[in-house]
Amino acid sequence: MKNIVTIMTKEFIRFFTDKRMVLMTIFPAVMIYLVYTFMGTMMANVFAPDEDHAPWLYAVNAPDSIMQIAERTGFIVIPVFTGEAEVIKERITNKEADLLMIFPPDFDKLVDEFDVQTATGPAPNIEIYFISTEPNSHAAFTIVTALLDEYESSLANKFDINRGIVNADLATQEDIAANIISTLMPLLLMTFLYSGCMGLALESITGEKERGTLATLLVSPLKRSELAIGKILSLAVLSFLSGAVTAFATIMALPNLMGGAEGMLDTAIYSAVDYSLLALVILSTLLLMVAMISIVSAFAKTVKEAGQAAMPLMIVVMLVGVSGMFGGSAPNNSLFYMIPLYGSVQSMSGIFSLSYSTVDILLSCISSVVFACVGGFILTKMFNNEKIMFSR
Repeated sequence: MKNIVTIMTKEFIRFFTDKRMVLMTIFPAVMIYLVYTFMGTMMANVFAPDEDHAPWLYAVNAPDSIMQIAERTGFIVIPVFTGEAEVIKERITNKEADLLMIFPPDFDKLVDEFDVQTATGPAPNIEIYFISTEPNSHAAFTIVTALLDEYESSLANKFDINRGIVNADLATQEDIAANIISTLMPLLLMTFLYSGCMGLALESITGEKERGTLATLLVSPLKRSELAIGKILSLAVLSFLSGAVTAFATIMALPNLMGGAEGMLDTAIYSAVDYSLLALVILSTLLLMVAMISIVSAFAKTVKEAGQAAMPLMIVVMLVGVSGMFGGSAPNNSLFYMIPLYGSVQSMSGIFSLSYSTVDILLSCISSVVFACVGGFILTKMFNNEKIMFSR
């Protein structure tokens, strides 16, 4: 144990005294926050209608009833003839107009004479043309259709929906926040954790192998198994710090990415137990990731070669992370949680969605630790192989 602690201490000193590595750990988190904030601001600006924009609304055969509704709501509807409809459509396409409504001739008379019970034909139809990719046009369409729906209800109010109910949506803010976070965070966490592991493991094993310092450790009076365990444990702790910083920046930036929905994405819905289980899942997953990347690093002769070899693993990790975005809540079958990496993703999804089983979470953690131990055993065998470790 003393030798393992010595190896871990050496790795910690090497990391914290290297300003470049510390900056590489913090810089991605800062960039994630800035990029997400910038993207959220740009998306809000692109898809939000202009507040000072006065809608250009045109109507063919505009009835008096609709014109009165438009006047009461502050909209100005410009009457046009039937022959001008195609010209107005072209203007909407060119973003020179917002919306065109085409009413049947004598619309008010047709509505008065239409009886749902005795009618043999369809009800009078209103054609509305707009451009969905233009925020001002889409906003005008939304408002106009809402007004027309309200007007239709006042004419033929056969039944009501949710009369007197202010909020029929039973989903709480906690449910909405948990659903959004549980969809995004597993993929982001797995990607960030693997990226942090890859940067640290490649430098710790392949980097030292390339510089020749690893060979010095291998010929010292130190068991190869102690060296492998010390490397894996120290890299897991350092990767956890890197992942924690990145995950914190991601959680803080998510409201900005969603367009400033700070009230919706409230991370206070999670308890200390939830965070403790999440930390346990992350730590066990990091052990497994470090073991995987360490094996790849031990085979490589240079850091560049190791980085290329580790990329396919990163693709696998991302594909597994995407599985948390589909299929709804976490599976109920405990066997799924014993699958390496996949069980970690499902555990994260369950924790973030507040629908998890503690037993399943612990099974996932135990499975990750067991497979990490297998990886440590393989790494020890590789350290004992002179041909692998001294090939440069």
